[in-house]
Amino acid sequence: TSRGLGDVYKRQTDKVFMTAQKMPRFPKEQGELDQYLKQHITYWKNAAKQKEEGRVIVTFIVRKDGQITDARVVRSVSPTLDAEALRIISNMPKWEPGENNGVPVSVKYTIPIMFRLR
Repeated sequence: TSRGLGDVYKRQTDKVFMTAQKMPRFPKEQGELDQYLKQHITYWKNAAKQKEEGRVIVTFIVRKDGQITDARVVRSVSPTLDAEALRIISNMPKWEPGENNGVPVSVKYTIPIMFRLR
């Protein structure tokens, strides 16, 4: 049996890409990603008391429908800041999905989240 174009299309759109011709983007109507992160970071009392600061690096998948899934900390600072970084990522609005040849695809994305006491 031969595989049709539909099979090739399905495999491409189910796959998670590390890069795409058009990378996923944070939705323009939400402003800039950096602004969004700064506005939504909540310093937990015990993290502030312990003077915890640093950069948590989080990886996640932007699905072909723009949903954010599979968020994971790949560089930890502390359990408290890691949990806050995952909370922020998990609550983000849908993104504009990545595309290959004009077809929406799922793409793995990595971002740093800075925690600084003011």
